[in-house]
Amino acid sequence: MGLKRVHHIAIICSDYERSKHFYVNILGLEPVREVYRAARDSYKLDLAVAGMYQIELFSFPSPPGRPSFPEAAGLRHLAFEVENVEASKVYLEQAGIQVENVRTDPYTNKKFTFFQDPDGLPIELYEAGSKRV
Repeated sequence: MGLKRVHHIAIICSDYERSKHFYVNILGLEPVREVYRAARDSYKLDLAVAGMYQIELFSFPSPPGRPSFPEAAGLRHLAFEVENVEASKVYLEQAGIQVENVRTDPYTNKKFTFFQDPDGLPIELYEAGSKRV
C-alpha cells in the first residue's frame, strides 16, 4: 500500500468566519488557498501548520451537529505538538479560550492539555520532543 504520511485533515465548521478567525488568528495556522464554491455555497480554506499544508477548513450551509465526546466512536481529536504546553495554555486563555488543566502522560512523562474549536472539536496540545504510542 505504501502510505507515506498524513496528507491533510478536513474540518467542517458551522460558522466559517468564526472558525477562520480561530484557526488563523488564534492558533496561527497559515492560509495557503481560499476558495468559494458557489454551487455548494461553501468555502474551503487550506491551512499550513509550520509551513506544511495539513488542514482543510470547510463551510457548508447548516451542517448537522455531531457528538464531540473524546471517547465516542470515530476520530477522537486533533493534536498539535508545541514546545511548552503551559505557555500555550496561558496564550489560549488570554485569547478567551477555555483550556483544561495540564496533565502528564504516564507513558512518556510529557505534558498535554485539551481545548475545543468553535464547534466543539477537541484539540490537544502535546509537549514537543515526544512520540505518542
